[in-house]
Order: sequence, then C-alpha cells, then structure tokens
Amino acid sequence: VLADTAFEAVIRACAPPRTQSNGQWITDALLPAYLQLHRLGNAHSLEAWLDGRLVGGLYGVHIGGAFFGESMFVRPDLGGTNASKLCLVFLVHWLIGRGFQLLDTQFSNPHMDQFGVIDIPRPAYWRLLQAAIAAPATWGRFQPMPGVG
Repeated sequence: VLADTAFEAVIRACAPPRTQSNGQWITDALLPAYLQLHRLGNAHSLEAWLDGRLVGGLYGVHIGGAFFGESMFVRPDLGGTNASKLCLVFLVHWLIGRGFQLLDTQFSNPHMDQFGVIDIPRPAYWRLLQAAIAAPATWGRFQPMPGVG
C-alpha cells in the first residue's frame, strides 16, 4: 500500500463511466479541482498494488485534522478483492498516528458498517468538525504500517 503515487489514476478508477442510471458524481469537470488540491497537499490517495498493477484504492481531502473520504474502488479481476478495505485500514492507522480527529465517510452502509462507522447527529457532527478542522494534524510522508508488508 502506497500513498499519493497514483492520485489521478485512483480518482479515475473511482469514476466508472457515467450513465443516467448510476448518477456518477465524479466528472471530468471536478478532476482539475481535485488535482489542484492534491498539488497543494490537501488531497491524498492510498493505493493497493499487486504485481505492479493498481488493484484498489481510495482518495479524500483533508482540512486540519479532518479527512473527508471521497471514494474508493477495487479491482477483483486483477486480484484485488479486498484492496479497498486494506487501504481503509491503512488510512485509519495513518490518520490516528498523525493526530487526525475525524474521518468523514459521508454515509454508512453495510460495507462501511463492518469497520465501525457510526452516524453522528448534525449538531454533534458540527462540533466534532469544528474541533477537527482546528487541529494541527498534518499528512506527512506516508509510511506503511509497522509489521505489514
């Protein structure tokens, strides 16, 4: 698992072709903004690689000590069945170690629930968000989890 080595590729993998039925929100119009956030150090990707191929990953944006997970993908056809899950575990470990206070996953669903995601009422979330944004957390140079690899 690496970070920020294939940011644009991760976003593109998270954005399957848009159809009327899937309502895909990751559009070509948003890509330049995310790439600029990445260049500024406020957007990051975690990538799972297998035999030199990108098999899963996720990306998001951070402000202070808050990280907003935007999207994730997996390529089971390339052997990455649990690759996005692995990236999420690495992300949580990294954020805790760097002083982040909030990981916003946008919504809960059975996939995210298995990791302990909880819904937070709006007033409580607002308080957590304000504190997290003010926290002096930094992304730093990504290092894999000790003992994994």
